[in-house]
Amino acid sequence: MCIRARRSAAVGVMSFRLVLLVLAVGVVAVMGQRRRPATEEWNYRDGSEKVSMRGVANLTQVLDNWRFDILTQMKNMLQNDHQSLLPDYARIQPLSEALDDLFKEFNALKTHLGDLSEKFVAIETFIDEVKAEKAANPSANTNANATPVRRKIIKKKAPAS
Repeated sequence: MCIRARRSAAVGVMSFRLVLLVLAVGVVAVMGQRRRPATEEWNYRDGSEKVSMRGVANLTQVLDNWRFDILTQMKNMLQNDHQSLLPDYARIQPLSEALDDLFKEFNALKTHLGDLSEKFVAIETFIDEVKAEKAANPSANTNANATPVRRKIIKKKAPAS
């Protein structure tokens, strides 16, 4: 039993020494880090003559290809499947209402523009007829200018909205 006790004591001493050694190495590493000034900036020119330009060119090409692929995929997703990228605006109530109001105003403006276009068609045909008459009868226009024709303009009442 005495031999076992000595062996276990020797193993205990060895493990203690090993722990002490690991702890000492850790302390030395930490102290070495503290001694270095933290304000030093990395000098990217150090070792630049050892850099393989072919490797840099290959890396640049790979990164450029990735950028192109990512942008192409994003563009395709925005064009074809935008619902997967953009949030569901129906869940945001004030924004949804504002968009609804905007669409209503846009449609009202479109309708109003159509009405105005119809009115201008009538005016354009009248102007074209007057120009055609002036071109056909140049002598009659001098007599017509002597006595101007007065027309009464009737304004239509706008419907109450």
